[in-house]
Amino acid sequence: MLNIMFISFSLAMDCFAVSIAGGSTVKKPCFTDALKVGLFFGMFQAVMPLVGWALGHSFRNMIESFDHWIAFCLLAAIGIKMLYEAFKKPGDKKTIITKFPTLLILSIATSIDALVIGISLAFFNTPIYLSVIVIGLFTFVFSITGYFLGHKIGKAIGKKMEIIGGVILIGIGVKVLIGHLL
Repeated sequence: MLNIMFISFSLAMDCFAVSIAGGSTVKKPCFTDALKVGLFFGMFQAVMPLVGWALGHSFRNMIESFDHWIAFCLLAAIGIKMLYEAFKKPGDKKTIITKFPTLLILSIATSIDALVIGISLAFFNTPIYLSVIVIGLFTFVFSITGYFLGHKIGKAIGKKMEIIGGVILIGIGVKVLIGHLL
């Protein structure tokens, strides 16, 4: 159980960081939007290990060579878009992470590592259903917390938080890329 909790915590950290970045861009956060972020991230973080576990080792060999590039490109693209928007004039349209396409892309990008974790869980006699429930719950709670925390931080430091949010997304993408290339 302790291993499952450590895995859950580490998988939830990317979603937490993305939620902070997303929460920093809203003028007035509402619980419905935070719930949407938490549900999307939590659901994807829970389902991807289950998919990885079900597909087993052969799928790992097929995706392992390029999964990090997918995550990097998706996270970097949204991070660059956030940076671009941080320097736009007030009143111009901003990226809102609660919009379906953006939330879907972020959920996929942050859960690719969870897919690989699921593949490894298949080799370690780990109770998969307990694992995915704990992973999903950790991510759900961390994402909602991050969304509201991001708003508070963003409110305190203003536009700088949008820049930090964009840099965080790009940084997560680079971390994923470097982690797989080294």
